[in-house]
Amino acid sequence: MNQNETQIDKLDEIVILSILYDFYGELLSDHKKQIFEDYILNDLSLSEIAAQQGISRQGVYDIVKRCTQELKEYEIKLSLVSRFQSIKDKLTSIRDIVQEATIKQDITKIVTITTLADDILKEL
Repeated sequence: MNQNETQIDKLDEIVILSILYDFYGELLSDHKKQIFEDYILNDLSLSEIAAQQGISRQGVYDIVKRCTQELKEYEIKLSLVSRFQSIKDKLTSIRDIVQEATIKQDITKIVTITTLADDILKEL
């Protein structure tokens, strides 16, 4: 694995953790939230956070690691992010089908739209 792939993997992980935090961050304690936000969202180093919080660098690392695990476990149990993404994808499909049907004056697309809408309602 080259350096570019490693950087992309890190960025992908940060994006995933940011999304998980958006959905489940309020379930973390205030102390954990602050440290996680500083590390993931504010891009502070472990040393910078440790100095601010008055704890060791290892302590910060452990908290970030625990938060990451907790957020991933919440998603496994609750699936809010995957449900949100599924609904978003279906709504995008509906929008695209409506645009296509409007351009082509194709009323038969209503069946597909209805099916997608029913799928969304079942997910909610």
